[in-house]
Amino acid sequence: MKNVNFLFFLVFSLISCDKKEDPAPSTPDTALYFPANPGTTWETIPASQLNWNTNAIADLKTFLAQKNTKSFMILVNGRIAMEAYFDGHDAAAAWEWNSSGKTLVSAVTGIAQQEGLLNINSKASDYLGKEWTSMPQAKEDLITVRHLLAMTSGIDDSKQLVVKSNLTYVADAGIRWAYSNVFQKLINVTEKAANKDFETYFNERLKNKIGMDGFWNFGAIFTIYHSTTRSMARFGLLALNKGKWKTEQIINEAYFTECINTSQNINPSYGYLWWLNGKTKFMIPGGQTVFNGFLVPNAPADMYAAMGASDQRIYVIPNKKMVIVRMGNASDPDNPSFAVSGFDNALWAKINAVIK
Repeated sequence: MKNVNFLFFLVFSLISCDKKEDPAPSTPDTALYFPANPGTTWETIPASQLNWNTNAIADLKTFLAQKNTKSFMILVNGRIAMEAYFDGHDAAAAWEWNSSGKTLVSAVTGIAQQEGLLNINSKASDYLGKEWTSMPQAKEDLITVRHLLAMTSGIDDSKQLVVKSNLTYVADAGIRWAYSNVFQKLINVTEKAANKDFETYFNERLKNKIGMDGFWNFGAIFTIYHSTTRSMARFGLLALNKGKWKTEQIINEAYFTECINTSQNINPSYGYLWWLNGKTKFMIPGGQTVFNGFLVPNAPADMYAAMGASDQRIYVIPNKKMVIVRMGNASDPDNPSFAVSGFDNALWAKINAVIK
């Protein structure tokens, strides 16, 4: 009887050892991925691997189409989780960033500082020369490069054309926040500091290093960057990784951290040309009204964003390792100028239905 039991045990053990275990369910790769540079290869990740509500994707796309969207992308850990084009737009087509491109100017200003070419705490006139404004000299001398980054120069914000005659005094630098086109003087600051034209310096220090395409349009009034959607997403990915692309720290991390934190106490939802969510109050372009609450209540509190007219957006959400890009025409054609509108909140309601 003992021999029979032993034989049974031996056979059972052999069968158990031979049996292969079912593979573990697949999980998303959490390592941050960077697309090839140069090249068009970009890894994707299926929404099903992210435990998203895939049934809500169609509703999101319908909303985007109805709101005059040209393109939309979601990156998770750098991989494309969603990419959609509308109204004849495609992956090869360029579109304007509008004021979202201010964040590119902020980045290049920081790069020039880390190379020892300028100091953002120095007077703007150290690079632009005296009498670059029509302000009294004592008031002009109060304006630092940092004030231009933070939108607290004290220069009249009612005139969009950046010429000397329009750069008049409203308040001492640092005591009034006002969204203004005068940020363009940062381009001149960088040109003077680097001793080369801005676009050349931008291409060498930023664009080429992360594989962006695109070009600057230096218009009479507005300075606007144009690129494909994927290039906008590349910059968003650089921002997600605090200025580091693969192994190279392109933008100094300490400086970039300043960019995405409150730059002054007047409008806590503004950094160095970046918009910040999750603060107790905010202001918007074109006025001095202070609103209580989050910039975009439906969006994650840790979100920082590049925002431009006609609803050009880069949303960066560190806790979710996520970058979201929206390009297109204005969601509301009757209100094309940039302002934090109901569009952002409505869009985030649709996004949340997918990703939560």
